[in-house]
Amino acid sequence: MLRQQDVGHRIVVRRIVGIREGRPLFSDALGELVELSETHLTLATAQGRLRVPVAEVHRAKRVPPARRPTAAAVVELELAADEAWPAAVRGRLGDWRLRAADGWTGRANSALPVGDPDRPLPAALDAVERWYADLGRPPMVNTPLPLAAPVGAELDARGWVGRPPVLVQTVPLAGLPPAAPEPAGAPPVELTAEPSDDWLAVAAGRKGGLPDAARHVLTAVDQVRFAHVYADGTLLAIGRGTVTGQGRWLGLSLVEVLPEARRQGLAGRIIRALADWGAATGASRAFLQVEQHKTPAVTLYRALGFTTHHTYLTRTPPP
Repeated sequence: MLRQQDVGHRIVVRRIVGIREGRPLFSDALGELVELSETHLTLATAQGRLRVPVAEVHRAKRVPPARRPTAAAVVELELAADEAWPAAVRGRLGDWRLRAADGWTGRANSALPVGDPDRPLPAALDAVERWYADLGRPPMVNTPLPLAAPVGAELDARGWVGRPPVLVQTVPLAGLPPAAPEPAGAPPVELTAEPSDDWLAVAAGRKGGLPDAARHVLTAVDQVRFAHVYADGTLLAIGRGTVTGQGRWLGLSLVEVLPEARRQGLAGRIIRALADWGAATGASRAFLQVEQHKTPAVTLYRALGFTTHHTYLTRTPPP
């Protein structure tokens, strides 16, 4: 049966749709799982959204994507994402990227093993461990899948463990739904080139603090905008957008709505405002990264047209 980890992935569901001569009649549905609860599951199919009661499900399982991205496409997107989230301390191991930022976020504190490390794989991972040891930091490795499957296999042999899987999702900017009419009196989305103190405070609450290196990660991008939504002087929602990858990719991150302001469409409005800005700079596609178990966020992004391009695991040494 399906689990929350399957949200955001392609699945096939065989459900019972009736009874004939004492035997059940079945119907199959194929699509991306966008919501899973104790009572229902919801798929995004080629014919539209389909909500199926769990009681009607005879069998359900994850299936491979309809079309896997090429290795070159995964590398392109991973490098654009690396550029959009720049670590304060960086190194190279052949083509591999080594990154550190005072431990702030896994993305900025892990090796990115794409390309050729200029040495055998075991020696490359030994060098990664030494690089982080010299900084006094624990080593971590981000493994985009299936591209970095050989790296993952070597880490498995070393007993390394994995954090929750992360979905790297994309959408053509032209494919985003048009902005809905704003209700009268709705607070505007403001885009600035620098984050306000209020913005940084919300980000710190989400990420467990903001060391000095965090400001570098957030701001050291040539094209970056910070979204703010205020009401009566109180910051209700934030977001961050970058344009990287030779101007092609709009990266979305830190879209956060305070609890008291949720379910008002603010996250969607922030994404739309950043998408308009990105398109104006020449970007043609958007990407974001979301842990696959965060069902509300995955559901929101699926409703906006995002689909999973590939996944990655952040790997850490055994405890």
